[in-house]
Amino acid sequence: MVNRVVVGAHYGLRDWLIQRISAVVMAAYSLTMAVYLLMLPRLDYDVWTGLFSSLAVRTFTLLFLLCLFFHAWIGIRDIVMDYVNSAGVRLVIHVLVVLVSLLYTIWSVQILWGM
Repeated sequence: MVNRVVVGAHYGLRDWLIQRISAVVMAAYSLTMAVYLLMLPRLDYDVWTGLFSSLAVRTFTLLFLLCLFFHAWIGIRDIVMDYVNSAGVRLVIHVLVVLVSLLYTIWSVQILWGM
């Protein structure tokens, strides 16, 4: 019998849980928005701006986007760790993905609560 000593490592459980929770949040947002938009008799600029003037919709949209960025980060990180052998290239890819995700997050906040 192998007795494994856990010394602070999570062995992927946290990341697995984040991906599952983020997937549920993204699915709930997508279904909610799809049902709402399909129930509208018309969709024009006034309806669209009215929808996103609500604090609840903007908050739920930002939550969706944050979940999307975390979900993508974990997926890309796992793929890079599995298939990129060079530590230097892996580091560059990780840094680029983190920077792009941060920029997209800032951009999302500016769009949702913009001027």
